[in-house]
Formats: sequence, structure tokens, C-alpha cells
Amino acid sequence: MIRQLPSWAEYGAFALAWIAGFINAIGLLSLEHQAVSHISGTATEFGIAIWNLENDRLSHLGAILLSFLAGASLSGVLLRGTALQFGQQYENVLSVEAVFLLFAFLLLRNNSHFGHYAASLACGLQNAMVTSYSGAIVRTTHLTGILTDLGLMLGARLRGEPFDQRKAVLFLLILLGFILGAGCGAFAQQKFGEGSLLVPSFMCLMMAMIYRISQRR
Repeated sequence: MIRQLPSWAEYGAFALAWIAGFINAIGLLSLEHQAVSHISGTATEFGIAIWNLENDRLSHLGAILLSFLAGASLSGVLLRGTALQFGQQYENVLSVEAVFLLFAFLLLRNNSHFGHYAASLACGLQNAMVTSYSGAIVRTTHLTGILTDLGLMLGARLRGEPFDQRKAVLFLLILLGFILGAGCGAFAQQKFGEGSLLVPSFMCLMMAMIYRISQRR
């Protein structure tokens, strides 16, 4: 599957991972210390809240989980097919993600929890978009699968099997992009607070424009 991706896939994966890391850093530092780019931790907290009968916490965490699911569903509505190629409406998905990140900023500025849900929906939208063309091999909003696959590849190489260099480079770029994005997000959050969400929103719009222009050419 990785070998079938076009040459520009690595650039897009790095940029999307940077965006996800940026958003998640803001979530952990300001959105009630809540991760929004992945839901494993949120699901764990949800289970704990069930055990402790924390009704307010249950509704909040449940809404974050459902928002991520809604974003993934919306991506499924906007995209058709599984091949990464020009002609797919990725610019529409990126534009919608930008809009929801803008909503997240506006809502959080007014101390509304709906801003958390908008940010989670944006991440679900992005993750589903990447999954739609990678067959669940590539993720950009979390790194568990990436590090697991890298470990499997290294183990297979030590056993004497061939090493897929392009796949390794793609995974390392996603890892680097997410970490760099998280660092930039932490810096921006300390300087601008929730207003830093405008940065990934702008990035999504820029990527949508670049893709649209490239598609026309």
C-alpha cells in the first residue's frame, strides 16, 4: 500500500502530523488538559468516570468521543474511493477541518466546552481522511500504530528480511512532524492561548489551496 502512494504523500503526511501535534498540545495545555487528536486516553478516562459515577465528566468525555466519530463519519461522506490521487476532494475535507478549528477557537474564547468537541471533530475528520487512502496503515493524529509498525520493521530486518526504506521514512516523517507540531503548539499556547488554534486552521486552508492549485495543473 505504501509503495502505491504518490511521491508527494510524505509532504502531506508530515504537514498533517504537525497540525495534529499542534492541536493536541493545545488540548493538553489548555482544554482542561484534554487530548483531542486521539481517543485512547479519553476512552480510558470515560471508563474511569463510569466506575466513579462522575455524571458531568461522563457527558463531557462522551461528547468528545462522539465528536471524533462524527468527524470521521463526515470525512466518509466527503470522500469516495481509497486511492490517493488527484481528483479526490481532499481540499474540501481540509477546508471543513479549518472551519471547525475556527469554531473551536471562537467557542473556547467564550469559555464554551463545545470548543473541545469542535477540535475533536476536526481531528477525527483528518484521521479518517488519511485512513481512507492508506488502508489504516498511516495515521497522522496519533503515533501508537506508527511506532508499532517501525518496531515490527526493525525486528524483521534483524531477522534478515528486506527493509522497506520508503515506509520507514514516511513513518519517521510523521513522528517528527507530530513532535515538532506539539512543540510549536506549546509555544503558541503560552503566547496566545486558545488563539493559537488559528494557526492549524490557517495551515489546513493553505494545504487545501495548494492541493487545489496542483490538481488544476
